[in-house]
Amino acid sequence: MLKQVIDMFELLDRPDAGAEAIREYLADTGKCDVEINKLTDSKGSTDHIRIVIPGSTGRLGGGDSRTMGIIGRLGGLGARPEIIGYVSDGDGALTALSAAAKLARMALLGDQLAGDLVISTHICPDAPTRPHDPVPMMGSPVTAEAMNEAEVSADMEAILSIDATKGNRVINALGFAISPTVKEGYILKVSNDILDIMSRVTGRLPVVFPLSQQDITPYGNDLGHINSILQPAVATAAPVIGVAITAEVPVAGCATGASRLTDVEAAARFAIEVAKDYTTGQCQFHDAEEFARMTALYGDMTIFQSTPKISSS
Repeated sequence: MLKQVIDMFELLDRPDAGAEAIREYLADTGKCDVEINKLTDSKGSTDHIRIVIPGSTGRLGGGDSRTMGIIGRLGGLGARPEIIGYVSDGDGALTALSAAAKLARMALLGDQLAGDLVISTHICPDAPTRPHDPVPMMGSPVTAEAMNEAEVSADMEAILSIDATKGNRVINALGFAISPTVKEGYILKVSNDILDIMSRVTGRLPVVFPLSQQDITPYGNDLGHINSILQPAVATAAPVIGVAITAEVPVAGCATGASRLTDVEAAARFAIEVAKDYTTGQCQFHDAEEFARMTALYGDMTIFQSTPKISSS
């Protein structure tokens, strides 16, 4: 998949990066439907792009194969004008769009997956930055709520949320790592099916990164978060797994020259393999029976998907 990764990188690593160029590339090289919307807030604007690749027996065609979502999470591709060039934080978008390009190419050539695929991310070459310990993080031109509203949709029955996750001290591996499954306020067991796919894609033992309860709550509640990788989980009842592009040492989201395209390629290839198996029913993000047992025993945890009012006292 290096061709797709390099092609997408060339489209994103420029000060005028935008969704229209991505649409043109996908139309020339693959088969998919693309929708673009501009999201605007007081901090700026960004192009949201939603790519749909129908499956051979997917719900869009009246079939019963499951629909999977792939979300590329990021603040921005660049922090211009303060910083010149593509920043590490852009890897979530690069991975998701590379996977979309390969899946669209496969569909054009006749290798259509069973279920529908929905790939969603945004393209912003000039996002703000914000202080963060141990290294600065990229901000976003729009709020987390607006981004979730654009990126998370009801047709996604399971979601891979991909994000550069290097600005921390709890992940010490180069490449990519996965999270436990998150669903409706619960941090669940790591999916054995997903572990198996990661091992076959990388040829190595799988790497799982830790989650705290704070990490799966919405932004804006004055709690610490590893980053925005699990923010889609606050906006859906579908199971969500984070796919983190990682490093051995803390690397700032606004750092340039820090993106390893081979790591992006491996994560994108992993996302495609998960999509193949999930939409055919060979892969489960969580144990539905055990989840029902947990909720019967311990109750509803969706309070952790909401933002409570914070007292000023």
